[in-house]
Amino acid sequence: MNFRKRSSADTPQFQITPMIDVVFLLLCFFITVSVFSQWEYEVDIVLPTAQSAKIPERLPGEVIVNIDRQGAVTINQNNLTLDDLQNRLKRLATLFPGQPIVIRADRATAYEHLMEVVDACRLADIWNISFATGEIED
Repeated sequence: MNFRKRSSADTPQFQITPMIDVVFLLLCFFITVSVFSQWEYEVDIVLPTAQSAKIPERLPGEVIVNIDRQGAVTINQNNLTLDDLQNRLKRLATLFPGQPIVIRADRATAYEHLMEVVDACRLADIWNISFATGEIED
């Protein structure tokens, strides 16, 4: 008779290395998705073209204001009235002085609508304004 205990295999232990790899990959995925979600481009806006147009480096916290052909103002896919836009810009200017704003106006937008948005920016004390243009296609 054999009274010795059989040696059982070691109990399984939690492997932390694969878990760290998975968490790191998830972190990379969500950072990438959040960066691309900041690039707001309205599909139905056709930008005016310029000879010197190029895709600029995005600034952190940059706000994109879209103006369509009819003069409707959109930020983050939310339609805003001029009063709502001005209130939002005032809050931005008080929280983040020097806030960069990019205005993307359709090439068929009346100059009047563009100047209303620029005026709202100036009344909110925002002076860091850029205008988006498209590249000239050959």
